[in-house]
Amino acid sequence: MKLDRFLHVLLPKHDQFYDFFEKDVENLLTAATLFSELMVDTMSPEERALKIRRIEELEHKGDEITHQIFSEVGSNFITPIDREDVHALASALDEVLDYLKGAASRIVLYRVTQIPPEATRLASLILDQVRELHKAIGLLRDLRNVGAIRECLVRINSIENEADDLFELAIAQLFETCTDPILLIKKKELYVSLETATDQCEDAANVVETIIAKNT
Repeated sequence: MKLDRFLHVLLPKHDQFYDFFEKDVENLLTAATLFSELMVDTMSPEERALKIRRIEELEHKGDEITHQIFSEVGSNFITPIDREDVHALASALDEVLDYLKGAASRIVLYRVTQIPPEATRLASLILDQVRELHKAIGLLRDLRNVGAIRECLVRINSIENEADDLFELAIAQLFETCTDPILLIKKKELYVSLETATDQCEDAANVVETIIAKNT
C-alpha cells in the first residue's frame, strides 16, 4: 500500500462532505422532478409559474450548499477525497441546476405556451440522469460497492448519448419546419439549455468516476 493511501486510511474522514453532497444531489433531484413535471402542455400557466418559482428557490438553496462545500474545503486540512475533486463535483452539480433553472426561466421570459415534445423528452432524460447521480453519490461514502456506482455512471453516459441524438434531431426539424425566426430562436435556446444540462450530468458522473478510481 502506498504511503499516501495508508495515511488516507488512518486520518479522519470528515463525513460532512458526504452529507453536503447527498443534500446537494437530493436538492437537484427535487428540482429535476419539478422541471420534468412542468414540461407538459396540460399544465395551466398558473401551476407552471408556481413550479418555476419553486425551481428558482431550489437553485438558490443549491448555491448555498455549494458555498458551504467550498467553505469546508477552505477550512479543513483533511478532506475525504482530493480537494480538486470535491470542488469539481460540487461545481458540476451546481451547473446542472443552473441550466435547469435557466431553461425554466426561459419558458416564462419567452412566454412559451406550447412545450415541444422533444423538450419534454429531454427533461425526462435529465431526470433519469439525476436519479442515477443520486444513487451514485449516495454510495460514495462506502466504496466497497464500486460496481453499483459504475453501473449508475454507465447509465448516465448512455442517457447523454440518447439526449445528443434527440437534440440533433430536434434542431434539424426546427430549422426545417419553423418559419417564424423569433420562435425558432426561442425554441433553439430552450433545447440548448436542456442538452447542456445533460452534458453537465455526464461531467458530474465523470468526476465520480475519477473519485472512485483514486480511492479504490
